[in-house]
Amino acid sequence: MAVTDDRPPLTAYVNARLLDPATGTDAPGGVLTDGEQIVEAGAGLFADGAPVGAEVVDCAGACLAPGLVDIRMHTGEPGQEHKETLVTAGRAAVAGGVTSMVCLPNTEPVIDDMSTVEFVARRARKHGLAKVYCYGAVTKGLKGQELAEIGMLAQSGAVAFTDGVKPVADAQIMRRALDYAGTFGFLIVQHPEEPSLSKGGLMNAGETATRLGLAGIPALAEVIMVERDLRLVEMTGGRLHFAHLSTAAAFDAVRRAKRAGLHITCDTAPPYFALNELAVGDYRTFAKLSPPLRSEADRQAVIAAIQDGTVDAIASDHLPEDEESKRLPFAEAAFGGTGLETLLPVTLELVHNGQMALIDALALITVKPAQLMNLPAGRLAPGAAADLVIFEPEMGWKVTAERLHSKSKNSPFDGRPVQGRVLRTVVDGRSVYVPDEA
Repeated sequence: MAVTDDRPPLTAYVNARLLDPATGTDAPGGVLTDGEQIVEAGAGLFADGAPVGAEVVDCAGACLAPGLVDIRMHTGEPGQEHKETLVTAGRAAVAGGVTSMVCLPNTEPVIDDMSTVEFVARRARKHGLAKVYCYGAVTKGLKGQELAEIGMLAQSGAVAFTDGVKPVADAQIMRRALDYAGTFGFLIVQHPEEPSLSKGGLMNAGETATRLGLAGIPALAEVIMVERDLRLVEMTGGRLHFAHLSTAAAFDAVRRAKRAGLHITCDTAPPYFALNELAVGDYRTFAKLSPPLRSEADRQAVIAAIQDGTVDAIASDHLPEDEESKRLPFAEAAFGGTGLETLLPVTLELVHNGQMALIDALALITVKPAQLMNLPAGRLAPGAAADLVIFEPEMGWKVTAERLHSKSKNSPFDGRPVQGRVLRTVVDGRSVYVPDEA
């Protein structure tokens, strides 16, 4: 990976297919940056040539868009550096065109106090790769028993609150969280899975699980939690976001809630619209995810929910696991898959399959997640941070361990041919990623 640390103050990105989902721009154009900020961006920019003295980056017709914004990823640091560190996560992020990401609080120690939020932010700034924001924990120690200091976590920089890969299972605790957070406009993010129904489950319940002799997690576990929490939002007036929805019934419930005017949003992740339960195949542990890969009917329902706007964002759901945690019998293997480097190409499958326009697909991984988390990212506008990605949407490559920059290689898309190659990633005006062969 070639990296350029220093860049002249003025840089002109020319000959690009300019894509700015915030304004709907999809046209030949360019971007002018000065130091860390965008000075000018638009269709037809530099038709008469770049400014004198500016360094010129010729995009050669490739797509130029805001850097991707990933609102659900896990970094092993602090506490599980053998799985991932802020450095390796940052390298994986910029290799995937991600310039801003929000990390889950299930670190060791848990991000449930101000010092841990500040530690992660400080370490990320030191490395100078993708920008890292933090979720604060909803409950102390992610134990689901006592609310964390939500107000103090927000003051220290937490952008929203979640118990990460654990649901807030106690209805009274969730009610209090929504009530308190709603008073200040904070967002609660739920991992929607009723734990007594999912306990001991290994994959989606159904014919495939039965054939493989594996304990199933019913789709009902997701929608029961969604419907419970919708009632609590109705009671409290709070703001709630459902992470990585994967079932038709859950999307139907969210649609109804949105029509009723509740403050509800949701996201999904690439595995849930690009894979189904058959990917488990012959006990393939890289396909052991939480929530589990669902039926083909649910996969199609995820695509429909993306198309009709029920889905507010697509997140990578990046959860790295070391080899010793994955190369085990299926029942013993850890849940989770890496996703930072496949977020863009797998999302582009929606475009290549004729299911979405490119500008609309990009909105779900740039401006829309940025708006959800109130992040200063995801748009090409004067004064905005010079966070950019240049990519070739048709360029094919194969997902393999050797090509991934994450410390862990447990991609559910391992071995899959994809289209969409990042040619350059820019953070605050610095080119932080250019592939070695470029």
